Amino acid sequence: MQITITARHFELTNAIRDYVESACEKLDRYFDQIINLHVILTLDNTRNICEISLHASKFSLQSESEENDMYVAIDTTVDRMENQLKKLKDKVTDHKKKSLSENSGFSRTSLFKKEDSERKLIKTKKVIPEYMTTDEAVDKLDDGKDYFIIFKNVETDKINVLVKKDEDHYKLLEP
Repeated sequence: MQITITARHFELTNAIRDYVESACEKLDRYFDQIINLHVILTLDNTRNICEISLHASKFSLQSESEENDMYVAIDTTVDRMENQLKKLKDKVTDHKKKSLSENSGFSRTSLFKKEDSERKLIKTKKVIPEYMTTDEAVDKLDDGKDYFIIFKNVETDKINVLVKKDEDHYKLLEP
């Protein structure tokens, strides 16, 4: 996360810069896909104004506050941004849960046995694919005894199958 600080009508001190950076670092724990933060600090007579513009991969958020003390203005603005990030994160997670409940999310896997040029169904299993990245799927496949895993890819939001070919090679099947 890149933090840009702009001071208007006053000289930016190292103490204020450090305070802004430490206050903005706690935003990272709510949402880890933050690209950059632009913090604008303005001094107008006795008013101290702090504005924060947050840019992430799919959205932008803004918060602003006006106080008598610059440190209080920074705290208030960061708290407002935290609340916006919490709401956004809840909305995103609720949306994923809702889509999972609407679409039962079951994938079927079948195991066939070939006898005398005829296929015989041995076992069919319903699987609820988990949300994970390809790297997480590789790690889970290495830890388990299965030779394939069905998962819902976080990047593409589609069901993928990862097949273990041998110790070092994998095959990823995407629709």
